[in-house]
Formats: sequence, C-alpha cells, structure tokens
Amino acid sequence: MSDDKVVRLGSKKAKKESSEEQPPQNELVHCSFCKRPNTQVIKMVKGPGVNICSECTMIAVQYLILDDRMLSSEAQMILDAFWGKSR
Repeated sequence: MSDDKVVRLGSKKAKKESSEEQPPQNELVHCSFCKRPNTQVIKMVKGPGVNICSECTMIAVQYLILDDRMLSSEAQMILDAFWGKSR
C-alpha cells in the first residue's frame, strides 16, 4: 500500500511515467466538508471537484451504518479502533 496522503479518484487516463504529468507530492488539498488540509488528516481522497478526508469519511460511515440500528460487534470494534477508544 502506498504512503501517499492524497488518493486520487475519477481519473480514467493511463498513468504516465513522465514526472511532468505527475502531481506534486506536497500538494495542499483541503477536505470539501471540514476544510482541513491533507497535512492535518490521516488520508485524503481527491475526486473530480470534491475531496474528503479520512475523518469525514468515518463520520459518514458511522451515520450510514448506524441508521437507527445497533452496530454489529465487528463494526463497533472498527469504529472504536479508528477513534482510539479502548474497551
């Protein structure tokens, strides 16, 4: 797995080997939801016209899997591990 903090989605073009066409490694990218830069979050997903950080993604996942239901023990363990909670 790559250590890149910014993951790009939505590009259907083949990757070029030329460094001229590669985006700069230290590019500053902001989350479209919380506005934090990629330097302050674990990972950033950059899509066509929108970006989302790992923290906002986890908040969205929590919202989607809760949906007024109890979490499975496996899902709860994953969320607890992400947010640094110990049981």
